[in-house]
Amino acid sequence: MNIPLFEKLHSSGHLSDESLQKIKAADNNKLFSLHWELRTILYLGILLLSGGLGILIYKNIDTIGHQVILAFIASVCIGSFWYAHKKKPVYTNNKAVSPDSFFDYIVLLGCLTMVTFIGYLQFQYNVFGTKYGLATFIPMVLLFAAAYYFDHLGVLSMAITTLAAWAGFAVTPSTILQDNDFNSESILLTGFLLGILLVLAGFASAKKKIKAHFEFTYSNFGAHLLFICSLGAMFMYERAYAAYLLLLTGICFFFYKKALHDKSFYFLLILTLYFYIGLTYTIIRGLFEMSSDIGGIYLACFYFIFSAIALIIFLVKMNKKIKAS
Repeated sequence: MNIPLFEKLHSSGHLSDESLQKIKAADNNKLFSLHWELRTILYLGILLLSGGLGILIYKNIDTIGHQVILAFIASVCIGSFWYAHKKKPVYTNNKAVSPDSFFDYIVLLGCLTMVTFIGYLQFQYNVFGTKYGLATFIPMVLLFAAAYYFDHLGVLSMAITTLAAWAGFAVTPSTILQDNDFNSESILLTGFLLGILLVLAGFASAKKKIKAHFEFTYSNFGAHLLFICSLGAMFMYERAYAAYLLLLTGICFFFYKKALHDKSFYFLLILTLYFYIGLTYTIIRGLFEMSSDIGGIYLACFYFIFSAIALIIFLVKMNKKIKAS
């Protein structure tokens, strides 16, 4: 509320003393929004409900029976999707407005129970056999369809996570899964390709204006995958760490340009932290190669002190640059 404007009106005689006091009282006692607090509580409620049902079923599995459990999960899933289908707004490529306060949470509940139902079938009855990729591919397709059909960012995040799981199962030999040895070139390569695919999907969403608000979610997952795989390759292939540092630098430069274009301090922050990790690994490695005695430790301590100060100064200046642009 523009209080100085009302004070000018009061001083010019267009507003009485009583009216000015009422306006100031209304401004001082304005309502406080609980929007995000209530949304957080409702999301936690859905997660606690799903977790509580899982614990209840686990502790009473012998007395309840698998068929009853599956029927209950399927009923919750079908009921949630039926409610969401009835309430959903007409599909649009733009951001849709939720019809009521519970719509998003019911969609999330339906998707969680759907994934639980398929996972339960595989675990208990092994319906997909050893084709673990198929057990993740079907939920992935259904989650992507639900994300676009109901315009739900939370479900889109679940779909992308399931996509990553499916890609991992698809390229990973069963021996690696059995031995829990994930030090595999195929996993790193898959991570790189999936990260690029997600970034391109975000770019296409914004460019084609098909659910353009999904762009951040795609880019966010893609960025973390690319950064993590770059660092993983640096740590895994020690002889070629300099080449992967160069790759990490190129990825950071790409997201640096994107951060400036989108005025996103978030992307600037994560690229800075990931690059700092890669650069620190390289510098500390070089210091200990030059001096493996106590001198290397002293140099490393000095590096961490001054680099942390430089990192903070850089982030503060870049935040000001983004706000000024």
